[in-house]
Amino acid sequence: MTRQIILASASPRRRELLDQIKVCYQVHAVDLDETPLLNESPLVYVQRVAAEKSALCQMQLNSSLPVLAADTSVIFGNKIMGKPKDEADALAMLTQLSGKTHQVITAVSLRGREHFEATSITEVTFRVLSIQEILNYWQTGEPLDKAGSYAIQGLGGLFVQSIVGSFSGVVGLPLFETAQLLSKQGIELIK
Repeated sequence: MTRQIILASASPRRRELLDQIKVCYQVHAVDLDETPLLNESPLVYVQRVAAEKSALCQMQLNSSLPVLAADTSVIFGNKIMGKPKDEADALAMLTQLSGKTHQVITAVSLRGREHFEATSITEVTFRVLSIQEILNYWQTGEPLDKAGSYAIQGLGGLFVQSIVGSFSGVVGLPLFETAQLLSKQGIELIK
């Protein structure tokens, strides 16, 4: 099958989601400074980073294929929770999320002849977690490279009491919004 897009991400989860909807892609991850700007809101931050990733990838490759990029952040109390620096950081994050509702925002950017963007915002509610559970979870290694220190599609799913919104958006690529953007570029997924 011929390549349809370029995925500007090294995320195995994004690749799995594209595989799920039968998109043929090549991977070209980009290295970008993802530091939030001063007084930048979480929503604007996520949208900016996704757009910058697709722009950088398009510039680097100069390909005729559309470039798909995404950025996902866990937001609690208007604060961006990134990937944990260490065990103490993961413990602090998961303790804050315990028994409460937070948001997961994923912005998607697709650049081809034109630039199209979409954003998915999902409310995720955690059950109350014990410190021992959090420490045991850290020992699995799963939280290490995950925003908010958890993976909803993995063992972290055991902490999730409910979600309102897009499950795939929490994983890292909202399929509904992604399909809409691909359609705007002339890529129909179900023919």
